[in-house]
Amino acid sequence: MISVRLLSLFVIVVAGVPQLVGQTDVHAIAEKVDQRYSRIQTLQAQFAETYSGAGMKRTESGTLELKKPGRMRWDYDQPRPKMFLTDGKTAWFYVPGERQVRRAPVKDIDDLRSPLRYLLGKAKLEKEFVGLAIDTNANPLNAGDIVLRGVPRGMQERVSNTLLEVTPDGLIQRIVVEEMDGSVTEFRFLQQKENVQIADQRFRFVPPPGVEVVQGTELTN
Repeated sequence: MISVRLLSLFVIVVAGVPQLVGQTDVHAIAEKVDQRYSRIQTLQAQFAETYSGAGMKRTESGTLELKKPGRMRWDYDQPRPKMFLTDGKTAWFYVPGERQVRRAPVKDIDDLRSPLRYLLGKAKLEKEFVGLAIDTNANPLNAGDIVLRGVPRGMQERVSNTLLEVTPDGLIQRIVVEEMDGSVTEFRFLQQKENVQIADQRFRFVPPPGVEVVQGTELTN
């Protein structure tokens, strides 16, 4: 299972560049993405997460909600319910029915979901990813998309490479994270809805009665 710090995961494109198709300038593409996400206050999507490593493969799915500044909530429904949530300062990981909930400061966790917070922050894509470049050898899932590669800043000791599949209008459809140990985690985002109403309460977690809070920096699935 992946340990819990990714998901801390983009403003003006060069005039006259309406689409990404055919572009070879990574700076223009990154700015297109920045421009898209600078207009977004909230984002809701269905996600599919696939992990391969250590002789195993696992696929999970659920709903992702993001809200400025830096808040996100992952509700897994398949193959079993669980929740990963950050309110911008604190991260929580909880499996319904368990007698413990794990909590850690966002700045201290090491989770592959954490970099996604930058999508609704003030950071720029080229500042958040070291060595950002166009990957001409990667095949996008959807025709016309561009694939970028780089390493999330601050995760160079754990992550060897990250692929970002971007649509012609700057929307991130897929993220593939390759770790130093050879494991690969892929996130696909479907049915993305921008600037929908999401209550602040969705990013607050109160442990159920009788559930022990375990403090630390390692949150695991």
